[in-house]
Amino acid sequence: RSLLNIVMLTALNRSHELGVHVRGALNNGVTPEEIQEALLQAAVYVGVPAALESFRIAESVIKDHHANS
Repeated sequence: RSLLNIVMLTALNRSHELGVHVRGALNNGVTPEEIQEALLQAAVYVGVPAALESFRIAESVIKDHHANS
């Protein structure tokens, strides 16, 4: 479900909420690689600009998550 939320927020261009859901996904056991794969797949269907913005947000949250773990 966490990956679905990330992909839907990417498709809907809701980048302000994406960080919260990426953090939640990591806490639910989703790996950074799984998040990257989901965003790559989303890029094919929703467009590269939306996916790139989501990649930037996800990368920032993942780095922060690892720094605080």
